[in-house]
Amino acid sequence: MTSRRTTQTMKPATAAKKLGVYLDATPAEFREGVVSRDQLNALQADPPAWLRELRRNGPHPRQVVAAKLGISIGGLARAGISDPLTTEQIDTLRADGPEWLRRERATQAEARKEAARAKAKNADPRRPPS
Repeated sequence: MTSRRTTQTMKPATAAKKLGVYLDATPAEFREGVVSRDQLNALQADPPAWLRELRRNGPHPRQVVAAKLGISIGGLARAGISDPLTTEQIDTLRADGPEWLRRERATQAEARKEAARAKAKNADPRRPPS
């Protein structure tokens, strides 16, 4: 008896998230179909022009915007930014350095320090397990 391998597929929204692009900016044929694991791997290995352009100039989804600004997605929400931004808009925000961005970066830095401290504490071999 031979096992038949089924092709894994995903919704375009899932594939766009894995590719780090804003779904509504992708071509219609990408948005309207399903994406197989093999297709996703091919897009990651050898991105077509539209994917390279989206990654370079946007519009970018929230998780990419937050990462490029060095803040959390929650920080974007607190700042009232819910729409995708282009690379140019992100660069402008970085250059202008508004107060909310400085505050959110400081919050993110504190969160990273606390996470590192907690990780180091949990990694201490002398500490008994909780």
